[in-house]
Amino acid sequence: MKKLISKGKFERMNKVSNDQHMIDALALDQRGSLVKSMKTASEKYGKLFSMTMVYDFKEIVSEILSPLSSAVLLDDQMGFKGIQAKAKDTGLIMSYEKTGYDADTPGRLPSLIPDQSAQIMVEKGADALKVLVYYNPNDPDEVNDVKKAFAQRYGTEGVAAETPTFFEIVTYDDRYDSKSLEFAKIKPELVLKSMKEFRQDKYHIDVLKMEIPFNPTFVEGWGDGDEFAYTEVQAKAYLKQLSDEATRPFIFLSAGVPTPVFQRELKLAGEAGAKFNGVLSGRATWLEGVDIYIRDGKDGLTDWLKRKGTRNVTELTQILSENATPWYEAYGGLDNIEVVDISNLQ
Repeated sequence: MKKLISKGKFERMNKVSNDQHMIDALALDQRGSLVKSMKTASEKYGKLFSMTMVYDFKEIVSEILSPLSSAVLLDDQMGFKGIQAKAKDTGLIMSYEKTGYDADTPGRLPSLIPDQSAQIMVEKGADALKVLVYYNPNDPDEVNDVKKAFAQRYGTEGVAAETPTFFEIVTYDDRYDSKSLEFAKIKPELVLKSMKEFRQDKYHIDVLKMEIPFNPTFVEGWGDGDEFAYTEVQAKAYLKQLSDEATRPFIFLSAGVPTPVFQRELKLAGEAGAKFNGVLSGRATWLEGVDIYIRDGKDGLTDWLKRKGTRNVTELTQILSENATPWYEAYGGLDNIEVVDISNLQ
């Protein structure tokens, strides 16, 4: 049976993809974490922090790196200058969720930006939407049922607006620190179970933005420590399992790991035969630039982006061309997609 995709969604999926039909996107929607990093750097260099720093940082990064990317993910709250500065031919993915979560409420529940809607974001130029959900498949039903309903509402709204929906899943377990060996051991299972849940048609999710299903620090031979949770062969198998469970396009998030580590993870995915469709890479691409921006100002950041930042993006593009697959291959190829015009429906 052919996969039906509305004309609007199909055109916008192509807008956020590169010439090889892979999603080679730059994530620049960090809010709380970016503010925290900038405050830390400001204290380090004796500078007075202001939100203008955040707005200007996103503007400069977007202006220099967006022309090299198939799309850029930005938020309207802190990234409005970045949206204006992005390259005209680069797709725009807009964040739809509030940053962070209420730590006083169990379950890390998601919530949408109250003055936004899919249609409003499309009118502002969005080619796709994105939400982030913290998810533990082993949480109680009263927690996960809220997140499942949230995902359905989000996906259905994307259908009505003919806008691709990106769904980012960050796994957790409140018993463990996310950087611990204990969490590393259960992470593959959590990521795989999350894929199995949200790949279902009832959610209307167009692109699943997934974590690498292991912690690279605890892969034997990868980290400096003596403790490990998996061999490289096992890590490779987890990547293949994740791909085998996918029924729609999926991409990897960088999760803030150093650039060489993320590149190594993607190459391993290619070796494993994982049919992933691209990346939304954020901090792995530009995090070093935060310190430089606070210390050396706009000129220092611009210089770093033109050299190292640009190299980070172009190297990633090359890795994708050798290891990723076009987004439509998730549906069996272009011939297995039927594009439907629903623009006249009221």
